[in-house]
This record gives sequence, C-alpha cells and structure tokens, in this order.
Amino acid sequence: MDAQNDSATSQFLLLGLSEDPDLQPFLFGLFLSMYLVTVLGNLLIILAVSSDSHLHTPMYFFLSNLSFVDICFTSTTVPKMLVNIQAHSKGISYIECLTQVYFLIIFLGMDNFLLTVMAYDRFVAICHPLNYTVIMNPRFCGLLVLMSWLIMFLVSLIDILLMTRLTFSLGTKIPHFFCELAQILNAASSDTLINNIVMYILTALLGMIPMTGILFSYSQIVSSLLRMSSIASKYKAFSTCGSHLCVVSLFYGTVLGVYLSSAVSQASQGSSMASVMYTVVTPMLNPFIYSLRNKDVKGALGRLLGRALLLKESPF
Repeated sequence: MDAQNDSATSQFLLLGLSEDPDLQPFLFGLFLSMYLVTVLGNLLIILAVSSDSHLHTPMYFFLSNLSFVDICFTSTTVPKMLVNIQAHSKGISYIECLTQVYFLIIFLGMDNFLLTVMAYDRFVAICHPLNYTVIMNPRFCGLLVLMSWLIMFLVSLIDILLMTRLTFSLGTKIPHFFCELAQILNAASSDTLINNIVMYILTALLGMIPMTGILFSYSQIVSSLLRMSSIASKYKAFSTCGSHLCVVSLFYGTVLGVYLSSAVSQASQGSSMASVMYTVVTPMLNPFIYSLRNKDVKGALGRLLGRALLLKESPF
C-alpha cells in the first residue's frame, strides 16, 4: 500500500500533553473537571440570560452567544482527548481530524467576532446613549451574529477544502492534544505553500480587523469618559466595560502568547501546553469573570438557583 493517506482508512496519532503513563490519570481528572466547570458555568450564563427579562438586552444577548460558543469550542477538543486517555489510545481518524479543524476554526473565529461586537455595543451605549435602542435593535444584533457565523463557516470551509488536497504518511504523528491547523500543515508530506499563504492571510484579516474594531471602540469610550464631569458617571459607564475588557485581555493575551511563543521556539510540547490556555482555561474563566464582576448577572444567577431550589423542595 502506498505510504500516502487514504481518507477512509488513515489515522493520525495525537501525542497529547505528555507521554508519561503515570501522568495520564492526573491529566484525565484535571481536564474532565475543567470541562465540566466550563460547560456548567457557561450553561448557567445562558439559562440566566434567557430566563431573566432584565437581561434581555443586546449586551447579554451577545454574552449568551459567547457562552454557547465557548461550550462548543471546548467540546471540540477535550472529549476526544479524554476518550484517548481513557482508552490508552492516541489515534484520531482522518475524517475526525478534518472535522475537528473545521469546527475549531469556526468557534475560535466566533469568539473573536463576538468580542468585537460586544465592544461595539459598549461603544454605542456609552458614546451614543440616546440612540442606543435604535442602533442596537434586536434585528441588527441578530444580523451581526448571523453574519459572523456565515463568515466563519465560509473561512473554515476554504481551509478544509485546501487541506483535502494534501497527502500524509500513514500514522502521522501530531505533537498536540488536538488537530491544530498549523500542526497538520507541518505534518503533511506534500507541498503546503498555498495552504500556508491562505492561512496567514485569513489569520491576519480575521485577527487585525476585529482587534482594530475593539481598539477603536475603546479609544472612543475612553475619550467619551474623559469628557464626563461626574466621577460617579465615569465609574458607572466604565464598570459596564470591566468584564468585557478582562475577557478580551485573557483571550487575545493567551492566543497571541501561544503563537508568539511557537514562532520563537520550536518546542511543540510547550506550544501544546500554552494552547490549553485559550482552548480550555479561557472558556472556563469567562463565566466567572462576568458573574463576579456584574451585579445583573449575579442577581439573575441567584434568582435562577433560587427557583431551582424551590422546585426541588416542592412536593409537586
């Protein structure tokens, strides 16, 4: 049989975070706990926003979408990792790997876009408060989210179609705990020049445009705050941005840290460890950041849990 891939039978080997067998039970317990916390925390945010009429605003509409994307983002990588650890296996089929790459690109891009539209929402709320309800109407908010999904579906499809033209040696080893696009391209046995060019162009566009939008929004917000005479008004206005700023800093800080470190160092194991930050840790921390820093979310979560306890104690 030829040493190239057959999409129906070939299999990649995910080397994971460590090949030490004594460390596998610890990694399984750690990532299972983090995954459950991520799903539960983000699910509570979604339930709180959907069940509390006080949170039926654009800001919390985007937040619930961010929580949904974070659940999907983590679910794309961690369950397969847990299954492999439990089964003492490193294998992932060609189709599974392509599927993982496809959804990873979509959800990573959606995180990026949602953080951008949330920054725009805060810009309109603080800089144009009188026109806020007119500009950020439900139809426009839904259109922003829908356009984000459509763009990411198209971008991810382009990357996947380009990947299908590549060939791989049987039993190709991927020094990661999931199928990351850059690692897959490095492992290919055929020419990847076109793939790399497209990847760098799309990454630059999808990274720079949203980041520019966020920086512009916050430059206008800061400028507007400086013009306010009341310290109380400044604090109230900026407090609505605090949680979003924390999440933006965490997301971009970890993503940039991963790719800058991988550009400087060729240590793939270190890159895998760093990737845990934006694929697992960031989605896990987002619900805590928003619930701990936001009185409205804390109040909604309290009312939601209160109703749940009443239903549990009710005999009917």
